[in-house]
Amino acid sequence: MGGCLSKPKPVEVKVELTLLEKEKEADLMSPNGKASPFSECRPNGSLGHCSDEDSAALRPSHKHRDYIEATVCHVKDLENGQMREVDLGAGRALLIKEHGEFSAIGHKCPHYGAPLVKGVLSKGHVRCPWHGACFSIATGDIEDFPGLDSLPTFQVRVEKDKVIIRANKQALQTQRRTKAMAKCSAVINSSTSFSHVLIIGSGPVALVCAETLRQEGFTDRIVMCTMEKHPPYDRPKLSKSLESTAEQLQLRSMEFFQNHDIELLLEKEAVSVDVKTKTVTFQDGYKMEYRKLLIATGSKPKSINYKGKDIGNVFQLRTPEDANSIARLAGSKNAVIVGTSFIGMEVAAALTDKAHSVSVIGTEAMPFRKALGEKVGKALMKLFEMNRVKFYMLNEVSEMRGHHGQLKEVVLKSGKVLRADVCVIGAGSSPATSFLKQSGVHMDSKGFITVNKMMQTNVDGIFAGGDVVTFPLALRGNKKVNIPHWQMAHVHGRVAALGMMGKTSEVRTVPYFWTAMFGKSVRYAGYGDGFDDVIIQGDLDELKFVAFYTKSEEVIAVASMNYDPIVSRVAEVFGSGKTIKKRDVEMFTHGKTGDMSWLIDKGSQ
Repeated sequence: MGGCLSKPKPVEVKVELTLLEKEKEADLMSPNGKASPFSECRPNGSLGHCSDEDSAALRPSHKHRDYIEATVCHVKDLENGQMREVDLGAGRALLIKEHGEFSAIGHKCPHYGAPLVKGVLSKGHVRCPWHGACFSIATGDIEDFPGLDSLPTFQVRVEKDKVIIRANKQALQTQRRTKAMAKCSAVINSSTSFSHVLIIGSGPVALVCAETLRQEGFTDRIVMCTMEKHPPYDRPKLSKSLESTAEQLQLRSMEFFQNHDIELLLEKEAVSVDVKTKTVTFQDGYKMEYRKLLIATGSKPKSINYKGKDIGNVFQLRTPEDANSIARLAGSKNAVIVGTSFIGMEVAAALTDKAHSVSVIGTEAMPFRKALGEKVGKALMKLFEMNRVKFYMLNEVSEMRGHHGQLKEVVLKSGKVLRADVCVIGAGSSPATSFLKQSGVHMDSKGFITVNKMMQTNVDGIFAGGDVVTFPLALRGNKKVNIPHWQMAHVHGRVAALGMMGKTSEVRTVPYFWTAMFGKSVRYAGYGDGFDDVIIQGDLDELKFVAFYTKSEEVIAVASMNYDPIVSRVAEVFGSGKTIKKRDVEMFTHGKTGDMSWLIDKGSQ
């Protein structure tokens, strides 16, 4: 996949850190809007770096008034390895100097609008400070996820020691570029029950797979089937922005799918796969044959046992309609959250400014302990308590009681009775793979599909990705892992698409996820499963910290709050194949804030 996904021979690096001020984040911004026309770019001969409109923009006949040209700085104003956000009058761009050469690209990450000038510049790409996406500084192409769109690039020249940028005005406004995509040339009636590529699911695995196929020149039929009633939407925001509609969360419009010949069939739930006849059967009896199949059905919420299953206003957050109902019913009422999963805790945080009371019931002593450790878990629990959330830990639900069929009380096994008008069950999830039980597609005892580095299953022509798979993680010596992260799902979709086309690719990315609460974000990179120690730099009480998760003598993951761009910096180090040793972190965490510049130098080599 290039860029930040390569992995050279491991070497050791030492670590020094500095505390950085938090950049104001816009986690509730609408993601990935409509596809738009974009600026000039630097075609390098490979498909997908310029759209048709980009190509037109490079022709002399293109209208001069669509462009703006501005002197932005003196050549000596930037040192090698530096970035600067510059104003051209009609919009801003990110000016970069690397190896003595200047380049200019869009200044906002197309995912959620993060300022890339606050990110990490390394080896020809910029990594987003918020969620870790990478973009080539030469082409603007997205090289690592999350997000769907790339960045526009702008012409840069130097005259009399002045740096001049020439940019398309519309590109300065949109700050995003959709790669060029091939059209379907296969002559097939839409009612034909055969597709060259059939995709089950509509999350990021499915969407990125379909888009990558078209970007790589695939011209046969692509059909995407989903049990959802909406086109693909930004699912992580359901628990953070409960009042957002499906339209507001939409990742791509129906018009986008039509324009790029990706057929989207809504409310189509797969119930079986026959690998011998290469046929998928759906709940409504419809059958479709395939040549290549991608299984990307995601996960389903785990249920819990309690008396009163018929009581209303009890939800498992799954759809935008669920989120909207929870927000409406919780207004000035009593909300109860069962389970301390990330989704459950995000819902609890989102309800504190709507509900009269918010209570959280958990089976462990504190939230987040398994993923983030006891110290970070305590600090985050305190943050929730300061925001009026009451915890009932080491407890479980015994009964839901109602009045006229609507929830009024939640009874705990301890005997405690909580007033409740709405309840959200966030007790974890399991892979949605039950329809594959008789298929011959290999699954483990927990229902996860096992795939290889190319996201291929044991059945020829069948690929799988996202929450439903265990796959070999290069970062951990190809250990088979399940990583149900939004970012990782994007990577799986791209690798699967390339595999379908016979192009060799592997998952070389560094896992990266985030959670948001009370206007603050925790960022996390690496794979911390099985960590045996946590080293804290900064101040947990002030919620300005970075936590290094170690196993034996090596750092295997990092989490931070108000410490950008440290997580993206460490992701860059991990992605280059270098290791961070526990003793090196400990040297700089004893009673003082260190200097991060040394880590920057090592990460950029």
